[in-house]
Amino acid sequence: MGARYTLGLLLVIYVVNHVDRQVMNILGEAVKTDLGLSDGQLGLLIGGAFAIFYTFAGLPIARFADRSRRSRIITVALLLWSAMTMLCGFARSFAELLVARIGVGVGEAGCTPPAHSMISDSFPAERRATAISFYSLGVPIGTLFGLILGGYLTDVVGWKTAFLVVGAPGVLLALLAGLTLEEPERGRYDGPARTEVEPLLATLRFMAGMPAMRHALAGSAVQTLFLAGVGAFHTSFLVRVHGLSYTETGLRLGLIAGVTGGIAVFGAGWAADRFGQGDFRWQFWIPAAGAVLSIPFSLVAYSTADATLAVACIAGATIFNHTYSGLTHAIMQALVRPRMRATMSAIGLFAMNIVGFGLGPIVVGVLSDHFGGGAEIRYALLSLIVCMGWAAVHYVLGARTYLRDLEAKAA
Repeated sequence: MGARYTLGLLLVIYVVNHVDRQVMNILGEAVKTDLGLSDGQLGLLIGGAFAIFYTFAGLPIARFADRSRRSRIITVALLLWSAMTMLCGFARSFAELLVARIGVGVGEAGCTPPAHSMISDSFPAERRATAISFYSLGVPIGTLFGLILGGYLTDVVGWKTAFLVVGAPGVLLALLAGLTLEEPERGRYDGPARTEVEPLLATLRFMAGMPAMRHALAGSAVQTLFLAGVGAFHTSFLVRVHGLSYTETGLRLGLIAGVTGGIAVFGAGWAADRFGQGDFRWQFWIPAAGAVLSIPFSLVAYSTADATLAVACIAGATIFNHTYSGLTHAIMQALVRPRMRATMSAIGLFAMNIVGFGLGPIVVGVLSDHFGGGAEIRYALLSLIVCMGWAAVHYVLGARTYLRDLEAKAA
């Protein structure tokens, strides 16, 4: 059915991926109240439990994807994480919900590494940043639906039914993927590049030898630490500090993620391909600038006493701090050979998830408990803003060797 259909279906699957992942963010405050949890336990449910198993399952699945049919792996993974999301709705304790969230993480580990590999084999290098950024729209769009739908369902039918409702569509989508998702030819746009599967240690040495790769990994991991940490507790922040309902919070955060986040993700990829025709280093420069420009918006968002201004500044920060996601993945895919791509995606996600989704929510939760656990959550969110400046430094340093590392990859 062609590259565009493949990309479109992969986007829909990734939207479902993030609906099922992000709905926990909006349901978290209700889950905490119902099950009597601390902010630290809530951070573990949102981040640690999911991210650790997501991350460690990702590498073996990616190695398998570099050898076998990627479309089938995605289909099976979609069915698994959708079923485990529904199972979250039957949890009666912290331990039961923890196990179900682990299952969601294991299932979702089979989505993005093979998807990145398929997209890279479906589009030429000069269109790849746009294509991967288009796929990355699954994050803001999925977050939009997850937060808006989750917030509404929490107020109307409760958090347990919400899990059942958001998990069910993935089961039907898995049937469509199994019937229509086609497998692209590996290395189609890579000319005479090597296409055999290389040993894992050789692959890791190849990647580690590129300074641009190391800085892309470090920068994206640190930035994800901030975004995952504050994102996990934006609902708690707006409910506790500004008195918004779950429906109001879900609507506002969902629109921010879906509209401003979507503009940032796709716009950054489009701009990088447009300006990158003359210099590929724009793939680093754009997220570096975005990270720095987001900082004053975040400072105001978490310190103001005005709810409208807080929401507006979260939106302003999102415009800039979401420019990195598609571009850092495009950088990583550009720096490796065809049969390394799924493995590279898994390694990139390993860094983002262990450091970002794994630690971010836990760090914010523990800091919130330390500061008092109520409206003092704002101080935990403010504490993480330093990560954005740290990430920008890595992007600037990565740009310095990017062109040379691209040449070394083809050698």
